[in-house]
Amino acid sequence: MGDRTEKHAILVDRSAVPVDTLRARIGAAVVVQGWLQNKRASKDLYFLEVRDGSGLVQCVVSRHEVDDASWSAAVRITQESALTVRGTVVANARQIGGVEIQVSSAEIFSLADEYPISPKAHGVEFLMDRRHLWLRSRRPWATLRVRNRVIMSIHEFYQERGFVQMDAPILTSSAVEGTSTLFGIDYFSTPAYLTQSGQLHGEAMAMAFGKIYTFGPTFRAEKSKTRRHLTEFWMMEPEMAFYDLDMNMDLAEDFIVRLVSDVLRDCQEELKVLGRDTAPLSRVQKPFPRLTYEEAVDLLKSDATRDLLHQRAKGLREKLTALSNERMQIRQQYGQAKQWKRRRMDARRIEINRQQSAAEEELRNIPGWERSAREFEWGSDFGGSDETLLTWHFDRPIIIHRYPAPVKAFYMKRDPEDDRLALGMDVLAPEGYGEIIGGGERATDLAFLQRQVDDHNLPREAFEWYFDLRRYGSVPHAGFGLGLERTVAWICCLEHIREAAPFPRTLGRLSP
Repeated sequence: MGDRTEKHAILVDRSAVPVDTLRARIGAAVVVQGWLQNKRASKDLYFLEVRDGSGLVQCVVSRHEVDDASWSAAVRITQESALTVRGTVVANARQIGGVEIQVSSAEIFSLADEYPISPKAHGVEFLMDRRHLWLRSRRPWATLRVRNRVIMSIHEFYQERGFVQMDAPILTSSAVEGTSTLFGIDYFSTPAYLTQSGQLHGEAMAMAFGKIYTFGPTFRAEKSKTRRHLTEFWMMEPEMAFYDLDMNMDLAEDFIVRLVSDVLRDCQEELKVLGRDTAPLSRVQKPFPRLTYEEAVDLLKSDATRDLLHQRAKGLREKLTALSNERMQIRQQYGQAKQWKRRRMDARRIEINRQQSAAEEELRNIPGWERSAREFEWGSDFGGSDETLLTWHFDRPIIIHRYPAPVKAFYMKRDPEDDRLALGMDVLAPEGYGEIIGGGERATDLAFLQRQVDDHNLPREAFEWYFDLRRYGSVPHAGFGLGLERTVAWICCLEHIREAAPFPRTLGRLSP
């Protein structure tokens, strides 16, 4: 289309203020620069919803209060056009943020082409193909601001406790979590891999600094299309010298409580946009229930789990009936509704369709989940449905510990009271979200680790540096990894983990 920039417009106004500061500026004259989210008209008025990244504000343009150029701009402006508005902040409890701007002038910086994402239902692939634009919508805006708060809380939590942030390499010469999920690359004619975890290097750094944490991208070449998997995700991994399994679980518990409390304190607007029921988050308090693997298996196979599933199915059927009735009510009222109300109805219908699809899918899955739980065999690892069922029994995260050694990584220390078990632990998020933390106490015996590497058919030469950590001053140590996107998905109550990443990488998704 060529250059759509309005040549007369002021490009950057240094006096512009962020939208999220307007509540403190009631009665003041302000300048706001941003993009048009939505527009509606009423007689001699235009209502422009303007967002600047920090928030959203309604700007009221009156034909009798602005000059001809500003009125023309309000008439011509299209969705996602960039603009500058000037006006006075006034209180309005019905609007987002509790304020609006009575506009004195408006200028278009760039006029947008017809925007491809409209307030109607779009398929997931359509939206993911346009993720670079979809990020501007309200749900991604809210989700990724929560992600930002979680990231900041991570750094604050560990820095306050004397941890040192360190960086593990992304390019590695060996596997950490098994060879079947490695992304291989050619590193100057030498085989190399994208890291699955920074943990092994984290152990080396903990032996130098005592308590460290790494935070960076990790990669798993799992050919999985479940809602819990990404091929590229961010992992935060603390590693602590002179820590045992119990201390490790204590730290994980304190950590999760802090993350959730910070989001509840600082992200009320974002959680409201997402429609997140905050009551379950408010129950994330210490202590977390702690179950051994054996106790978790018994619970999974119990009559209590079967009864819970039957209650869940009943509740889902009731929810589907209520959604169907609401859809019918909207259909009956739609023809007589004003345009602004139709937009709200359209948005609600999209949400109804989303909730209906999710409820129908869960209802279809329940018979299979019940069968899987009933037939679960000791020694197996918990699958996604097993983790979901276990978390449904509790109102806060749970910690499962002392897993069968074969289902845990080669470097896990064995339980001195039962050599069949590894001193590993997982934290499972409530509301069916499953594992968000995995870790445990590390093996300290050199001969044991060497046997483990051989038994797992891993190349010894790639781990000689790791063996050195046991040759020179080995001490008890422990750590864990928290998946950032899984944690954000749970806190925001998202259907799919891909919504928790700005540009998610999944099986078959490498663009944009």
